[in-house]
Amino acid sequence: MKQFQLIRFFSLAIIFLLCNSLSFADKPAYEIYEKDGSSSDFEDMAEAAAEADIILFGELHNNPIGHWLELELTIAVYEENDSNLVIGGEMWESDDQIKIDEYMNGHISKKSFEKESRLWKNYKTDYRPILEFAKKNKLRFFASNTPRRYASSVAKRDLVYLDSLSSHSKRFFAPLPIEVDLALPGYAKIKEEMTDTTHGVLYVAEAQAMKDATMSHFILANFKPGTPLIHFNGAYHSNDFEAIYWYLKKSNPELKIITISNTEQDDISELEEDNEGMADFIIVTPKNMTKTY
Repeated sequence: MKQFQLIRFFSLAIIFLLCNSLSFADKPAYEIYEKDGSSSDFEDMAEAAAEADIILFGELHNNPIGHWLELELTIAVYEENDSNLVIGGEMWESDDQIKIDEYMNGHISKKSFEKESRLWKNYKTDYRPILEFAKKNKLRFFASNTPRRYASSVAKRDLVYLDSLSSHSKRFFAPLPIEVDLALPGYAKIKEEMTDTTHGVLYVAEAQAMKDATMSHFILANFKPGTPLIHFNGAYHSNDFEAIYWYLKKSNPELKIITISNTEQDDISELEEDNEGMADFIIVTPKNMTKTY
């Protein structure tokens, strides 16, 4: 009888442990896939990035895992290329370049730089680490985005508005005339969705294209053959090999460009069909991941 009770006790204990282990499964923070949906990893992504001319990292602006991987990829590409790298980002507007240069060269303090620059609200947690890495290692860091005042005006008045600006103002965006292919699915979708004319913003697709053309322009202006360039932008600015990618390839078809995108899914154990093909590498994080803002 006592032996039976011991066997019963150990059997229940094993069942309890098995049930407990099934109840508390691992919760991975991210998975990486290639564009065809096959599984990949950070090492494969970093190796491909290190061999590219230009890396377009399309982020979700408030995703902490994406921002952490941006920094880790920057470090990996830097180390793989003998401390050789150029870094740029949508998060800085082109007319702030002088402040970046002054800070990077030690002419102004961190306090002055952060006070006077138009920094995004998640700068300190998400972008400062990359800028500080560039500063520490004396790397070129450039602003690529068009000043928002111009993009806002284009959204209301169309691209013809830009012709009226001074030659000084025109230094801060792509050279005119800016070609826009509204047949590209990304722009066509924006155009289709802009049916509400209440606020008079009829040219959002054109404003988006202006930003993409401008980011491409400054990427090419800072690109040096033999030195990899990594650029951070919202995923919608490079997804599906459109937008920035399209402008870059139009200017120089020979460029080797690797695109990375960050997206969210309820279940990250496999890449959803709708997310296939959006980039060379796709970082998937859970939809309930905490956000930086």
